[in-house]
Amino acid sequence: MSMSTLPSCAFVAQPHLQVPETHRVREMAVPVWFFSLALLGALHVVAISFRLIAYFSVFLRRPIDLRHRYGAWAIVTGPTSGIGRSMALELAERGLNLVLVGRDPAKLRDISETISRAHAAVQIKTVLFDFSLVSTAQGDEAMRRLREAVAGLDVGVLVNNAGVAKPGAVYLHEVDAEAWVRMIRVNALALTEVTAAVLPGMLRRGRGAIVNIGSGSSFALPSYPLYSVYVATKRYVLEFSSSLSVEYKSRGIDVQCQVPFLVETNMVSSAARVIRQFVLTPDAYARAAVSWIGHGSLCVPNAVHRLQGWYLYLCCFSPDFTDRGLLRRNLKQRVIFRRLRSWRKSQGNYEEWRLASSSKRYTRRAGMLTVLWSILLGEMPTSWLICVLSKAIHPEGSAYGLVIYHECSVKNTLIL
Repeated sequence: MSMSTLPSCAFVAQPHLQVPETHRVREMAVPVWFFSLALLGALHVVAISFRLIAYFSVFLRRPIDLRHRYGAWAIVTGPTSGIGRSMALELAERGLNLVLVGRDPAKLRDISETISRAHAAVQIKTVLFDFSLVSTAQGDEAMRRLREAVAGLDVGVLVNNAGVAKPGAVYLHEVDAEAWVRMIRVNALALTEVTAAVLPGMLRRGRGAIVNIGSGSSFALPSYPLYSVYVATKRYVLEFSSSLSVEYKSRGIDVQCQVPFLVETNMVSSAARVIRQFVLTPDAYARAAVSWIGHGSLCVPNAVHRLQGWYLYLCCFSPDFTDRGLLRRNLKQRVIFRRLRSWRKSQGNYEEWRLASSSKRYTRRAGMLTVLWSILLGEMPTSWLICVLSKAIHPEGSAYGLVIYHECSVKNTLIL
């Protein structure tokens, strides 16, 4: 058969097998909405990356020479115990002379002697100042003494650490207004007045650093029921520091709010070893805190505390749910505090009783059980369970357990 005789359809392209060019272009085109979302996502990733780089670059920086950059003297309020004492020791380690401001002359003398033995070259001045008397005649006199003490000194660093958390977990109406006034004076007014007294000298020299110690309760939680005045004063510290940082940054003054979370105290040190990785010693916190001076207006200095902050942030997915949980937890503390106050009234001075007691080992065991139960159950169980556990150890164990719990709560172990 010749080629001419083949069916013509054998060499004719079938229309249904060919894809028009317009269809190909349409299939390859990327939808505008998809491109827009991808672009927004890329920009968001870039922004987060820059933030993470800036955040983690702090860890690569060498610590600032505080004496060279800011000045030869540092003022520390509340330096006789806890974070304040450790901050004073760490600043002395960095070569700064110290002005220590507190209300207890014996404790001021003790910390001064401790620093002098460890760092003979460090000069130390002490100023007696009961911050609960700020804005009174006695407070004005103490402020005058502080101004006289720092006059002519090259004050480069101010650490506003003094603060109070008492009376603990209570409703606002259950405590005399004077107790709340004292708390506001110590936590907010004193910090403001001391800062205002030191700022003029820093402005004249064109350099300085102000460090205000805040609280995780005002930073990572939507609310903190039954500690309303305390958390409000700490929120004031945060906002006050943030605004001052903007105002004075261009004048060479770095203002920073540092946010601690769980910090160990002497009373719970033996029981907290099982969670040592989550509870910092004051010395460990102070080392990180001093290294962060000058790096940002708001910081959580220690990596362990940052993990605690992220954990709380993730847990606070529902503010209403979190608020109810915090209220239930703090109501348990309120029950403990009420029974403790009643027991103290019936027993008299607790310090005299504890010193006179020969059963100190039972105190430690009762306290250890108390804290261990708080770890296992997520928070301190009801007061009767604490009393039963402590009673099983010692005839006076219920009182021991209440006292241990009270001191654990007040000294920054349960109060963030």
